[in-house]
Amino acid sequence: MSSDNEDYPEWFRKRRNQSKDPFGNIDDMFREMEKMMDEELKNFTEKVPKEYVKERKLPDGSTVKELGPFVYGYSMKIGSDGKPEIQEFGNIKKSLKGTPQVKEEREPLVDIVETNDDVHVVVELPGVEKSDIKLHGTEDSLTISVDTPQYKYYKEVELPVKVRVKEANSSYKNGVLEVVLPKAEVSSKPKGEPIDIG
Repeated sequence: MSSDNEDYPEWFRKRRNQSKDPFGNIDDMFREMEKMMDEELKNFTEKVPKEYVKERKLPDGSTVKELGPFVYGYSMKIGSDGKPEIQEFGNIKKSLKGTPQVKEEREPLVDIVETNDDVHVVVELPGVEKSDIKLHGTEDSLTISVDTPQYKYYKEVELPVKVRVKEANSSYKNGVLEVVLPKAEVSSKPKGEPIDIG
């Protein structure tokens, strides 16, 4: 049977076992926690790409480092099979080691809606012009990219069914891109096609 002590981090267990009064060394515990947080922040900032690190002058003449922008979020919906579908978006991704990595491109939030005749791909791309958006499609996928000095977006979307890329229509308004792709009746070998934004 496990003791209640196993539920606490190791540094807390050490402090708790050293004193009969668990709050006797609370100042030491807070100093140790602060030191651990400082180390984690230092490790994170060393991995941030240089374009996400800026310096700003304060009114007193000193400078401070500012990091960002960092974007992370997720959306959840119930799929047609009744199971939840979770989609992450933003520019922070987990690496194989489990530590967060900041990517240069932000992954936009994408929603795919399938009707009887079409596949609608809705993409949130705030802050860009219609002319900045590049679309490339095959019968199986759609790639969305934006590469400007202020905004970089990139997303490869797997489509739920085969589509006719040459007959695709798209529109962009108020930071939202919608691409409508007619479903293909007969599948053929995938061919990449650029898509004009209407």
